[in-house]
Amino acid sequence: MAQLKCCVIIPTYDNHKTLPRVLDGVLAYTQNIIVVNDGSTDSTSEILKSYQQIEVLHFEKNKGKGIALRNGFKKAMELGFTFAITIDSDGQHFPDDIPVFINALEIEKTKNVLFIGARNMGHSDVPKKSSFGNKFSNFWFWFETGKWLNDTQCGYRLYPLENLNHLNFYTSKFEFEIEVIVKAAWSGTNVKNIPVKVLYDESERVSHFRPFVDFTRISILNTWLVLVTLFYIKPRDLFRRLKKKGFKRFLYEDFLHNDDSPKKKALSIALGVFIGLCPLWGFHTVIVIFLAILFKLNKIIAFAFSNISLPPFIPFVLYASSKVGQFVHGVEYSYSMEEMTENFEVLKHLKTYIIGSLTLSTVSALVFGFLAYIFLTVFDRKKIAVDNG
Repeated sequence: MAQLKCCVIIPTYDNHKTLPRVLDGVLAYTQNIIVVNDGSTDSTSEILKSYQQIEVLHFEKNKGKGIALRNGFKKAMELGFTFAITIDSDGQHFPDDIPVFINALEIEKTKNVLFIGARNMGHSDVPKKSSFGNKFSNFWFWFETGKWLNDTQCGYRLYPLENLNHLNFYTSKFEFEIEVIVKAAWSGTNVKNIPVKVLYDESERVSHFRPFVDFTRISILNTWLVLVTLFYIKPRDLFRRLKKKGFKRFLYEDFLHNDDSPKKKALSIALGVFIGLCPLWGFHTVIVIFLAILFKLNKIIAFAFSNISLPPFIPFVLYASSKVGQFVHGVEYSYSMEEMTENFEVLKHLKTYIIGSLTLSTVSALVFGFLAYIFLTVFDRKKIAVDNG
């Protein structure tokens, strides 16, 4: 731990029953401990006086676990530490799992990694609400980062302090532990699970998680993170790869040469074209990513083709939808392209436009999907032939 410049941060709030056991357990591995006393009203302050060898931060009032951890990180960096293991003070974590984190970090080629303890959530001692909350959190972390973890809520973690130092955090309570791992993953930090033991002793353990209030705060945070994912992170990552590789290489490696079957790629194209041409302005990205995940299609391909209705193309899409709607609806209007872009009476001809838009999107999706399937099937066969020499 000394070679890796790793300390242990223990946020605590009214856990006087279990705090001494946790401190003694951690001291068996290191004296580089930072305790953040988050406004405890019990005997925590008196207990900490008998541990002169550790660093203690005292808050007069309870500020929340997020603030406690952020202040702990700041203090750790001031003391020259590069990594920090966080362990809860309620006794649910075992200090003898500290070597598990250190050994995992030691064998990592890149040290830009954040480890989260993975508890056995199927154990009989684990409360049902904790198991449900973890599954809920795991799903949204996957949606927001594209990475699946078995446990995203465990507070037993190892943080790369220097790699988190440039990130901006806004939450202060339990939801911080979600915000930090999502933003770390967005910034390129490798977020991983490692197995740890867990103990839920209801006779000693004091939980300060407020089901309604804190679950609401977490839901609001996830709503915001999903919006950022759909409207910034996904497009950013797509265009970064495109810029880095160039169009030709990007097309070959990310589109043609990935492991998805021609059928899956073609269906992803069809979905993207259909949503892109539908009259769902402002919601295309959200809907196409959601449906791609729901139907297990290629999110990148679906998103890319949904941009068929990018702003420069919108007048043409509106014009085509209007003309198709007039044909299907059996009516005729004398709008020119210029009039469509300047004073098109949307509400007056809304029914015709919607009919035309849905017809155009359906037909276009079928045509694009069919042609893509033929092209990709031929390309895939040629690729197999080349690979087989």
